[in-house]
Parts: sequence; structure tokens; C-alpha cells
Amino acid sequence: MHKQKVTWWVLGGLLVLLLVTGGGLGLRSYQRKALARQYRQTTTPTIFFHGYGSSYRAERQMANYARKQGVTNTVVRANVARNGRVTWHGTIPPKARNPIILVNLDNNKMTATERKDFVKVYDQRSQYVKAVVVTMQKRYGFKHMNLVAHSMGNLLVANYIKNNAHNKHLPQIDHVIAIAGHFNGFNGEAGAKQTSIDPQTGKPDRMLPGYRALLPLRHTFPKTTQVFNIYGDQGDGNDGTVPVASARSYRYLVATRARSYQENKITGHDAQHSRLHESQQVDRLLANFLWRK
Repeated sequence: MHKQKVTWWVLGGLLVLLLVTGGGLGLRSYQRKALARQYRQTTTPTIFFHGYGSSYRAERQMANYARKQGVTNTVVRANVARNGRVTWHGTIPPKARNPIILVNLDNNKMTATERKDFVKVYDQRSQYVKAVVVTMQKRYGFKHMNLVAHSMGNLLVANYIKNNAHNKHLPQIDHVIAIAGHFNGFNGEAGAKQTSIDPQTGKPDRMLPGYRALLPLRHTFPKTTQVFNIYGDQGDGNDGTVPVASARSYRYLVATRARSYQENKITGHDAQHSRLHESQQVDRLLANFLWRK
């Protein structure tokens, strides 16, 4: 009799555990579906490019946030070798919801010689962006895309757009998000910290060589592209690596042609250059701009 009671207690406990666990899973599933309904369901891929000395790991926080919000169910990686060869890790299934591509650049730094000519390096390495776009297009046939970049990745993206603005065979860029972009120089670049901008137009009072090389964007930037420029300010007009004036100078390059242009300043702890891509505040801004209904 005693053993029978123990058995019933054990069975009852297991039943309660199953009900609680099942209810919890059901609730989480319901919450994910409710979150997902807040976002547009598209098949347009979003490609992430990291910054100097970094890797695709710097992009995972943002991608994981999108996945947890129910924005996407597909995150793959494209590894770009120094010679431009692209190796894909993972597959984007047909009709994948808002797929995300995390790019990993093997050639993510510069030699001492290369540092003497940023303009040439940024222009040449924009071919890495094109390599990802072209191979993606061949594999999946996408006709539209979104581009997100942090730090130096922004210069590669900007040069890609400059060099391919008239190429109608490449996917149309629907959205560009620039995070901590040093369009008119970074702290270690001579003259960058001494420049200022017109607050209305974003035009710098002094244009460094890398910025001057991007001026063609004022006449070629795609008119169908929406732009979101996110930058950090630790309270001294700088994110620790990029002057605010340099990041905000992007406005002068693209705002008069872009379908829309907006900026957002991040302050406090998350304003530091490398923390920007680890910030939930930035995650929310990114998801809302790209996918919110």
C-alpha cells in the first residue's frame, strides 16, 4: 500500500512537471509569434560587415536579437578569404523569413604600408563586399538586400556603393545602417579630431582624403535606399575611436539623394565604439528600422 502511494505521488509530480513545462513552452512559443507579428515578413537578406581587426562574432549579438524577436529564422555566414574567395557556412532555404548573412573578413587589418593610403585600401577592399553580394545573388537570386556595417565596414560598404551605383545587375539596396562609421577619419588619423560639421547639412569644414574619395556618392547614391546612421558620444564628442563629427559627416554624402536619412546618438555606457555592436539599444533600433511594420 505504501509503495502504491509513493507511485501515485511520483506520477502526480511528473504530471504536474509536464503540465508546467508544456505550458511554459507554449507560452514562449505564443510570445515569439506575437513578437514576430510586429515585423514585416520578407525574403530580403540583410548582410552584416564587421570592423577593423574584428570578425563575424561582432555581428552575432545583433543577429541573435533578431532571431529571439522572431524577426528571422535563418542566420548564415559568408567567409571572405584574402583573395576574395567566398565560402558559405549554412544555407538559406527558399522563402526564408528576413534571412541574415554574417560576413567574416580574413583580411581585417592593414600593414604599415597600407596605413599610409587608407583611400586605396578601402576602395580595394570594397571588392570583398561585392564578392559576397555577387556569390549571394548567384546562389539565391536575391534582387534586393539590406547592408549593415560597423566601423571600418562602413567604408567598405560606402566604396562598394560608390563603385557599383550604376550596375543594374546587382541587387537593389533597400536599407543601409551605418554604426560608428569614420567617414571623415578616426582618432588616429591626422586632422580627424579637429574637424567639425555644419549641423544642418553634415558638411565637414575639412575633408580628409578618404572622405573626398566618397564625394561621388552625392551624385550616385541610390534614391531608393533608406539610411540610418547610428553613432556613439561618450560625452566628449567621441566614441573613443571615432569623432562624432566624422560619423555625422555621412549626412552630407548621402542625405540629399537617399529615400530617407536619419541619425541616432547613443550615450552612456553603450556609446563606446566597440560596445555599440553589443548594445540592446542598438539592437532594437536596428530591428525597428529594418523590419518593423
